[in-house]
Amino acid sequence: MKKILLHQMPNEMPQDILHFVSKANIYDSSCSPEARVYFIDKGNGYYLKCSGSGKLEKEAKMTEYFYSKKLGAEVLSYISNDRDWLLTTAIIGEDCVYEEYLMSPTRLCDTIAYELRKLHETDYTGCPVMDRTTEYLSLAEKNYHTGSYDNSHFPDSFGYRSAEEAHAVLTAEKDALQSKVLLHGDYCLPNIVLNNWKLSGFIDVGSGGVGDRHIDLFWGTWTLWFNLKTNKYYERFLDAYGRDKADESILKVVAAAEVFG
Repeated sequence: MKKILLHQMPNEMPQDILHFVSKANIYDSSCSPEARVYFIDKGNGYYLKCSGSGKLEKEAKMTEYFYSKKLGAEVLSYISNDRDWLLTTAIIGEDCVYEEYLMSPTRLCDTIAYELRKLHETDYTGCPVMDRTTEYLSLAEKNYHTGSYDNSHFPDSFGYRSAEEAHAVLTAEKDALQSKVLLHGDYCLPNIVLNNWKLSGFIDVGSGGVGDRHIDLFWGTWTLWFNLKTNKYYERFLDAYGRDKADESILKVVAAAEVFG
């Protein structure tokens, strides 16, 4: 994860957090235009995420839940006013776009597949988002009607030629999204933290909840294609996860939702 040293702290930072991070070096570690992420070089390290008002509420709850399962970072503060601020501890290790991991793509593929299967077998009692699938499908439907459609970031095997084609598949097959597991929701290499090849935890779990495992399976295959610049690990990832629970026909339904953002 990139880190760019800042020479002054963001002006809008809440006073409680400003006091906490005072005298520490702060680095911009953002990788998305939707939120700013800062690394606080203090003690074992902290991360501070900033986004629009109310945007991080679900992420704060899901991060707390993952932490309770020993699968994520500890939430130290969540403040919502004109903007949202989420302060967490840093998870020990490196995310999976770390060069050492990328240099062993077969091992990396197998590792993230095994860890995903373990996540999906986690007891989800008490999860704050118990019906992620309904939210997921509702957002896809909303985005279809507002003209949000982009298949440019998906490999050919998941591509749809038009919004209408994708929407037709989604409308006809959406009931296939049935299985109930604990989802990460954005299961990509930068969101999986390993410490010497052993799982330390997951970050950016704001799209998580209880839903269909194929959402995570879709993103697992996608991230290997995107970050390794090849689709050769698609079959291996599904094999390592377990074909007994992976239905490729449902992955195509998930793809039909994902092209709507």
